[in-house]
Amino acid sequence: MTTNQNSTEMLRSEILSEVQKECEEIITNAKRQAEIFLAGIDKEKERIRQEHIDSANAEATHRSDLILSTVPVETGRHRAARIEALLRSVYDEVRERLIARDGIQYRETIISLAFDAIMHMDGDTFVLKLSGADYDMFSDSIIEEIAHRVGRPVNISIIQEPSISDGGVIVEDKDARQVWDNTLLKRLERLWPALRRYIAVQASFIPKTGSAGGNQ
Repeated sequence: MTTNQNSTEMLRSEILSEVQKECEEIITNAKRQAEIFLAGIDKEKERIRQEHIDSANAEATHRSDLILSTVPVETGRHRAARIEALLRSVYDEVRERLIARDGIQYRETIISLAFDAIMHMDGDTFVLKLSGADYDMFSDSIIEEIAHRVGRPVNISIIQEPSISDGGVIVEDKDARQVWDNTLLKRLERLWPALRRYIAVQASFIPKTGSAGGNQ
């Protein structure tokens, strides 16, 4: 082998070696870049996954808060419904006891109801309307006592009123321009708002905020 041939072979070997070295570096860099790229993809995937998790958690928390926020409202509604049912049962019991005259001195009640009506009216002549049964029982015995309680000169007469079925009295002046319905159930109806509040306060259904009043 000549000197020129040796030189050419050496140069060729050096070039091949350099090319191989560069190829290895390119491959190494490519692998490194690929790893970085893949790591970036994994990181981005993790970020997106975490965002989805955070978003889902936030939505779940929001929904939970919405649900929990309705609990006091629903509890309040249920409590109010129970209280209303209890008060209604009281009203119904009072109504039935009035109709049955249970626990009341009925003669005294008629006198008091007539007196109350007259004290709300002007004039000095009044007509008391009673049911047929009450008329037969009281018509001859209560006029004087009612007039005495009124405390001023009044003329009182009593007639039967077929429309009265549950007791009590309706009072009119002589021209029927003033009418005061003090039948038992009508009286209860007028008194009930004040009684209802009184019962609710006494039973601690509602706080005490002062005395309750109402038309009687």
